[in-house]
Amino acid sequence: MTTPTTPQHPVPAQGAPQQPGQAPAQPYWPGQAGPGGPGGYVSPVPVRAAHLGDAVVAEWTKIRSLRSTMWTLGTMLVLVVGLGLTLSLVASSSDKLANGEDMLGLGAVGVLLGTIPVLTLGVLTISSEYGTGLIRTTLTACPSRSRVLTAKAIVFGGLTFLTTLVATLLVAMISAALLSDQVIEDPTAGQWFKATVGVSLYVALAGLLALAVGTLLRHSAGAITGMLGLVLLPPLLSLFLQADAVKDIGEVLAKYSIPMQLFTLYGADVDGGPSGWEPLWIMLALTAAATAGAHLVLNKRDA
Repeated sequence: MTTPTTPQHPVPAQGAPQQPGQAPAQPYWPGQAGPGGPGGYVSPVPVRAAHLGDAVVAEWTKIRSLRSTMWTLGTMLVLVVGLGLTLSLVASSSDKLANGEDMLGLGAVGVLLGTIPVLTLGVLTISSEYGTGLIRTTLTACPSRSRVLTAKAIVFGGLTFLTTLVATLLVAMISAALLSDQVIEDPTAGQWFKATVGVSLYVALAGLLALAVGTLLRHSAGAITGMLGLVLLPPLLSLFLQADAVKDIGEVLAKYSIPMQLFTLYGADVDGGPSGWEPLWIMLALTAAATAGAHLVLNKRDA
């Protein structure tokens, strides 16, 4: 004995009222998803596809609300401006005359020490999310992992560049005000540009390198230790590589170390080492390679 079935009829589509001259909405059968979703529901809230700008806004909200951002960048500002002011005061009280590059180079030590907090923040920008598990929420909200990493790089790199630029400009202007009477030859526009914008770009790229290393290692302590080793270990090793068999290696480590590259941007002359803008291109190539590896690993590895 067969059970009689009730004939089904198409249900009119629901949603926004029909406008004059608009084609009538197509009906749908029960159990079939309507034009606006199951049951034909159309949300009154406009829905659009997310893009990189949305990820940038989200990352900016996160980075400016973290205490680590304030402490690390605040420490960097104190080190750069404080040491630059101190060395300028010491130089102003001496009888030695400085040229333009020597005057601007007084900020090199402060920038070198200020790079360490920047590297720490670069690692924490992503490794802290792995430590707390927030990375799962981030990747759920934005499934495109490359977009997440790109947004982090844009926000962190831009913030680091602007902060370093403000600090280096302050130090340069302080040095110029205190040492203007002692300088035989004023620094050129190119020297000013390299000691401010060039140095700021270099520090920002170093921070992005730390971000890439943090993405690769996913461990705050390990990545920070690795970045500190990259900065401090080569010049220290060069001091012990003085034997004839390894002396050439020690010289290369010293000439191409991050501290020496930074001093080169301030006008230091290193025989056989990078000169001019070469340190910036070296850091750019290193950061690009590490970032490409970070994108590859992030897309292939589970969160």
